[in-house]
Amino acid sequence: MFTRFEEYAAFSMLGQPDSPPRLQGKFLFDKPWEREVFGVALSLSKAGYFEWEAFRQNLIESIAEWEDGYCAGQPRWDYYERFFLALKKTLVEAGLLSAAEIAAIDAAFVIANA
Repeated sequence: MFTRFEEYAAFSMLGQPDSPPRLQGKFLFDKPWEREVFGVALSLSKAGYFEWEAFRQNLIESIAEWEDGYCAGQPRWDYYERFFLALKKTLVEAGLLSAAEIAAIDAAFVIANA
């Protein structure tokens, strides 16, 4: 069940370029890490570590970067990969993690999904 903050966050994305994938009105997560990264973003914003709108703007920018990419060399579309990129950027901007810490997270993510 959503709290008021989660309802606000989810509602703010409805029908927008950053809206998460849905199936029968519910958020669609194909892999466990997608649900987890979504929950981390909500939890950190709810706790006041960054503004939800700042994250959303980074997500919209991340999606636009993918859309503007060169098609031949472009990675396949994955909403939650764009979401994760936006979250990492937001964490650096908020001063919660450094670029080096983000690089370590990326390395761990690659190893975990190898």
